[in-house]
Amino acid sequence: MNELTVRPDRLERLRKLCLGLPDASEKIAWGDPTWRVRDRIFAMQKGNVAGHRPSLWLKAQGGVQQMLVSGDPARFFVPPYVGKNGWIGVWLDTRSLDWSMLAHLIEESHGLTAPSAKRRSRRE
Repeated sequence: MNELTVRPDRLERLRKLCLGLPDASEKIAWGDPTWRVRDRIFAMQKGNVAGHRPSLWLKAQGGVQQMLVSGDPARFFVPPYVGKNGWIGVWLDTRSLDWSMLAHLIEESHGLTAPSAKRRSRRE
């Protein structure tokens, strides 16, 4: 597909997933939507400029980045800037997306970012 921006229906679905988490908010930064907990980013939708592929960047636990990128490089990649900190990138311009997997990765990233009290209250 290689669209210049993320499809609007996919962006809306990402928004629903991210904003459905405790204390999540959305803020435009660097020209793209970011989702935050207490102003700390847990997800970024990137690639909304000519020549770039739309993607989602997320925090991940140690070892997850390597496992996903080596296991499925057509779907996952190491994003610039934050990749050195274990973040993962997910291409959003593929023919189909595994929304349950994306929801899980978004929840994990949120959990790694949310203050510890918020993580506890989510589990209760």
